[in-house]
Amino acid sequence: MNFNQPLGGNEMPRFAGPATMMRLPSASSAAGLDAAFVGVPMDIGASHRSGTRFGPRQIRAESAMLRPYNMATRVSPFDHMHVADLGDIAINTFNLAKSIDIIEAGLTDIVQAGAVPLTLGGDHTLTLPALRAMAKQYGPVGLVHVDAHADINEHMFGEPIAHGTPFRRAFEEGLLDASRVVQIGLRGTGYADDDFDWPRSQGFRVVTAEECWHQSLTPLMQEVRQQMGSGPVYLTYDIDSLDPAFASGTGTLEIGGLTTVQALEIIRGLKGVNLVGTDLVEISPPYDMAGSTALIGANLLYEMLCVLPKVVAAQS
Repeated sequence: MNFNQPLGGNEMPRFAGPATMMRLPSASSAAGLDAAFVGVPMDIGASHRSGTRFGPRQIRAESAMLRPYNMATRVSPFDHMHVADLGDIAINTFNLAKSIDIIEAGLTDIVQAGAVPLTLGGDHTLTLPALRAMAKQYGPVGLVHVDAHADINEHMFGEPIAHGTPFRRAFEEGLLDASRVVQIGLRGTGYADDDFDWPRSQGFRVVTAEECWHQSLTPLMQEVRQQMGSGPVYLTYDIDSLDPAFASGTGTLEIGGLTTVQALEIIRGLKGVNLVGTDLVEISPPYDMAGSTALIGANLLYEMLCVLPKVVAAQS
């Protein structure tokens, strides 16, 4: 079977060609796909710097530098899966509540078609409707959440849904298997111990940034794989998990963060986990003048593609 392939740099200059993720073919539906890139151009759930509505477009632009073969892990995902870019979900940019429903419906269609969605954000609010879509198909899922913030606020300005609340709402709605939730990279200032202790009290594993300093995260990911077991798992990656020295193009910066090497160790460490969906959120191009934050995001989304179950099974 011939699968879709990214357009190569020797066929078309990398500054030209289709404006899709990795210059893949576009598709109007997920029918027949094994995995699909999809954008959620939204920042109406963000509380500080806006601009993540431009994230999907900039991630796609920077992804033109990516090549199909992973030299480090010896994986060629496009030889084993049918992948395309579905474009963006048409959110209602004036109504967050309606946008949540639109995102849930769009991702539900992808999952029910049998494809794994890799979502380009957009602010972190989008992970709540993503988890709702996953729960319809799989029931409560395990969660690997990489972030500077726990995103378990009770409310923000009186609103129950925003980019700082998704994982409290997801827990309350029964979307998560709390025994299989890990949050990695949390740090910075807060309001009280409960900012990090609330998730612990629900059974989440919390790995602060300080626990990650000056070391490889490969041993941690061995433990995470055991914790996740064989059940379905969703990966959500907030770019502000990285130190601002690496990724300044985001809305809520915190010093003392992860490195890009540790980001690769986290994602590559999920090889063998039953990933059913992923997202990469909170890239804000207006604050990413060199495009380096979006370039990192594009690379991390590619790495997520390389550890999806069908690719791993084909290697076995």
